[in-house]
Amino acid sequence: MSDVEQITEPLAYHAEGPVWSPTWGGLRWVDMLAGDLLTLRADGTVDRLHVGDVAAFVRPRVQGGYVVGTERGIALADDPHGEPTPWTELWTDTSVRMNEGGCDPDGNLYAGSMGYDQTVGAAALYRVTPDGKVRVVLDDVTVSNGIDFSPDGSLAYYNDTQTRRTDVFDVVDGELTGRRPFVTDDDAHPDGLTVDSAGNVWIARNHAGIVRCCSPDGEVLTEIRLPAHLVTACTLGGDDLRDLYITTSRENLDDPEPEAGAVFRVRVDVPGRPVLPFAG
Repeated sequence: MSDVEQITEPLAYHAEGPVWSPTWGGLRWVDMLAGDLLTLRADGTVDRLHVGDVAAFVRPRVQGGYVVGTERGIALADDPHGEPTPWTELWTDTSVRMNEGGCDPDGNLYAGSMGYDQTVGAAALYRVTPDGKVRVVLDDVTVSNGIDFSPDGSLAYYNDTQTRRTDVFDVVDGELTGRRPFVTDDDAHPDGLTVDSAGNVWIARNHAGIVRCCSPDGEVLTEIRLPAHLVTACTLGGDDLRDLYITTSRENLDDPEPEAGAVFRVRVDVPGRPVLPFAG
């Protein structure tokens, strides 16, 4: 594993949700509370596209373009670099906003929320099918965060940050069942996560400045320390899917950190997998 490399300026207030997809040219992430999508270009410059009051997550679509989580709903774009159009609103409560999302191997979208004031139990995890049907998968959620699936699609990993756990589900006939703790973190707040091609789970430990890699059995394999405490999410990308990209935040920092809000990269040994797209 290589050393940590800072690949952008600290240009985001709350960088989140990095995703690698060749459909838009490589790495894309969100400056969530600015409502912007950020795309890294080959020359190191960053494009910024405003999509609303909140940009919570982004994923490619099977048919091209992308899906983005907005403040209380979902928007779709047909062009990977075009502006999205509102598609569906998931709730009307203005005290709750979108926070994180991801797709399953069948092309369904999972979108999670949180209260602006982080009210315990005020949020939920929703599933949106390709034809636009919406269903609550989990209620009584506080801060819905990372979700990803094992390489064979039989397991789903999920963070409700308030619990200080990463949980694992069995996936049976497309349904998330048998929720149970995968790993518990008493010293940090589990935020975004990604699963590599060996089934290892990479977890961003917010407030600890660490990304931790755990085996499918929950054993800690390695930890990567960042120069910013508010580590928000991670993904694997690059041409060989061995670049681990890590986003950071400076939201509500008590003490200034010059690197907070930048994106970092680390070369790792085990490659990731192509991002799971939305089939809608």
